[in-house]
Amino acid sequence: MQAHTLQDIIRQPSTQDYIAYVEDNLIPYCPISKADIMHVEDIFGASVGTLKGKMTRKKSERVIINNVDLPEGLEKHDKITLKTDIMYINGITFIMTISKGINFCTAELIKNEKANTIAKSINQVLKLYNNRGFNIQNIMADWQFEKIRKLLDGSGTNLNITGHDEQKIHLHS
Repeated sequence: MQAHTLQDIIRQPSTQDYIAYVEDNLIPYCPISKADIMHVEDIFGASVGTLKGKMTRKKSERVIINNVDLPEGLEKHDKITLKTDIMYINGITFIMTISKGINFCTAELIKNEKANTIAKSINQVLKLYNNRGFNIQNIMADWQFEKIRKLLDGSGTNLNITGHDEQKIHLHS
């Protein structure tokens, strides 16, 4: 640790420069050797002071979004049933959906399980399908979604509440 302390005192030179100072006796009465510097570096890693301000963030690559047209023949899926459920991953809450017939899945992070939050998430999924020319006719969900029934009125979508363990989201429905 004494090697790191001295490195901080002399304004955090790089490890290579620090070793050169010690080997060339540029630091008067220095009790630190090259071996001391190497041992401290191996045990504790680089001095934090030498890293601060010397590392720059690399510019990330630009994200390119490609919109893909729907393939031909999907017109037969004009009335779709959507299965939905709430899933917890490492204590984080998501609303998961999968459409029967198309098998398109969505996952959306939600901050809480209040009716307005769940309804907003489901409405975003409905909008996603509607923008692509699909019509969600039915939503199958468990009892957790009963509280959004009134909030979905007027959307033209029928909310079907299933019994406990009747309806599970599977990747192959």
